[in-house]
Amino acid sequence: MKEATDMTTQEELIQQIADQVRDWEAHEVADFVARSPESRDDYRTASGMPLQRTYTAADVESTPSEIGLPGKPPFMRGPYPTMYRGRVWTMRQIAGFGQAEETNKRFRYLIAQGQTGLSIDFDMPTLMGLDSDDEMSLGEVGREGVAIDVLPDMEALFDGIDLEKISVSMTINPSAFILLAMYIAVAEERGLDLNKLSGTIQNDILKEYIAQKEWIFPIRPSVRIVRDAVAYTTPRMARYNPLNISGYHISEAGSNAVQEVAFTMAVTREYVRTFTEFGVNVDDFAPRLSFFFVSQADFFEEIAKFRAVRRYYAKMMAEEFGATKPESGRLRFHAQTAAATLTKPQPLNNIIRTTLQALTAVLGGCQSLHTNGLDEAYTIPSELAMKIALRTQQIIADESGVTSVVDPVGGSYFVEALTDEIERKIGEVIAHVDTLGGVIPAIEQGYFQREIADTAYEYAKRKASGDRPVIGVNKYVDSGEDQKVEVHKLDPESEARQITRLKQVRSDRDQARATAAIDELRRVAQDESANLMPATIEAVRAHLSMGEITGALREVFGTYRDNPVF
Repeated sequence: MKEATDMTTQEELIQQIADQVRDWEAHEVADFVARSPESRDDYRTASGMPLQRTYTAADVESTPSEIGLPGKPPFMRGPYPTMYRGRVWTMRQIAGFGQAEETNKRFRYLIAQGQTGLSIDFDMPTLMGLDSDDEMSLGEVGREGVAIDVLPDMEALFDGIDLEKISVSMTINPSAFILLAMYIAVAEERGLDLNKLSGTIQNDILKEYIAQKEWIFPIRPSVRIVRDAVAYTTPRMARYNPLNISGYHISEAGSNAVQEVAFTMAVTREYVRTFTEFGVNVDDFAPRLSFFFVSQADFFEEIAKFRAVRRYYAKMMAEEFGATKPESGRLRFHAQTAAATLTKPQPLNNIIRTTLQALTAVLGGCQSLHTNGLDEAYTIPSELAMKIALRTQQIIADESGVTSVVDPVGGSYFVEALTDEIERKIGEVIAHVDTLGGVIPAIEQGYFQREIADTAYEYAKRKASGDRPVIGVNKYVDSGEDQKVEVHKLDPESEARQITRLKQVRSDRDQARATAAIDELRRVAQDESANLMPATIEAVRAHLSMGEITGALREVFGTYRDNPVF
C-alpha cells in the first residue's frame, strides 16, 4: 500500500514540475525572449536530436533503479564500482610507422613518458594482407603504420618489451588473425604464459564492409575467421580481448553518435549469434568482448552516448542471449578523440578540441583512451605532438579532480534524458535491421552505407553553410600565414630495408615446412567447421609471409566486391 502511495506522490510531483515549466515558458521565458531573442529558433545535438531550453525531473524516463549504481547491471553508470578512484584509465597512445625497429623505438619513448599500454597502427599493405614487395604496396610500406610481413618483424616490434606486464592493442581487421597468430608465436617462443597476456586485437570485420572498406575475403568467410579467433583464444588467453567491436570507424566514415552506437550494437548481435551457434558458451566469451568508440565534439551527447550503449548492451546480453554472469553484460570500451575534427588551419586549436573530447570519454567512463596529436591532419604525429597528447590525459587524471567521483554527471536531468533518448533510438535501429534480415543482408542491401553517406553529406552542407562552426575553417579564419608545426618525416630508406628483410626471410626458411604449412592452411579453410587459428600459427612459425597466407586463403574463399552507394 505504501509503495502505491509513494508512486502516486512521485507522479503528482512530476506533474507539478511539468506545470511549473509550462508556466515559466509562458511568462518569464516569453517576456525575456521578446526583449532579447535567442540566437536560433531550433537547437539540436550533433545527431539531430531536438534540445529543450532546460531539463527537469519531468523529462527523465528512467527510474532511479534503471539509472542504477556503478559496477552493477545494467552498468550505465560505469562497469566497475570504484572506477578511476581505484585505477585510472589506460593511457594508450597509438604508434606505428616504418619498420618494426622504428616503431619499437617510439614505444620505448612513450613508455618513458608514462604511457601505460601499447597501441599499434599498421601500414596499408599489412592491413590488406599484402607483402611489402607486392606491386600494390609501392610507396605505402610503413607510411601510415608499421610494416609487418613475417614473424621476425613481430619479434623486432616487441624487442625488449615484457608482454606479460604491458597490454597491447592492435588496430587491424582483415588480416587480424595473422597478426594474432604472430603475437601468440612470439609469446610462446619467449616461454610466456598466454593467460598472462593482456590486450586487444580489433578483428571487427563487419564494420569494414559498413564503413572503413578494408577487406580481403567475402563477408561470410571473414566472419568465420573472427569466430575462429574468438573460439581459439577463449579457453587459452584469459585476459585477452580477441574482438574489439568498433564504432569509431563508423563515426569517422560520417555517421552521427546515435548511428555509431546503434550500428555497433547490431554488429555485436551478429557476432554473438555466430559464436553461440558454433557452440561457444556466451558466458565464456562475452566477458572478453571489448568495444572502441569515438569521442566526438558534442560534449553532452557523447557522454550520454557512452552511458546509453552500456545499458543497452547489458540488457541485450541478458535478455536476448541468456548471459548469466554479470561480466558478460559489462561493456568495456576504448575511446579515441575524433580524428575527423582535426584541422590543418590553426593546428594548435586541435589541442583544445582533443582535450574536450578526452574529457567526455572520461566522464562517459572509458577504460582506455587515445588522444590525437595536434598535427594528425598533416601526417603521423611527431614525438612532440604525442607527448602533448599524453600530457593532456595526465593533466585530466591528476589535476582536474574528475577521477574523485564515479559518474559525476549521473542524475543530471539533461544527461539522463539524453541517455534515455539515445538508448531508445538504438532499439529502433536494431528493429529496422531485423526487418532487412539481419546485419549481413543489410550490408548487402547497402543500408548502413546509405545511412552513413546521407549523414556525412548533411554534415558537409552544414559545415559549408556555417551552420556548424569549425573554428579556423569557417569561423575566425586567419588571413595571414598559418601556424607552423613540426611534422613526422618518414625515412625514405625504410621501405627498401623492409623488402630486403622479407626476401631474406623467404630465402632462409625451411621450404619443406613452409610448403606443408600452406597446404594444411588450405585444407582447414575448406572445412567450415574447423578452426583456422592452429594452422595460421604454424604458417607464421614456418615464416610464411602475410601475402602468402592471404593468397592461399583467397584460392578457397574468393574475394569481395562492394556495391557503391551514392
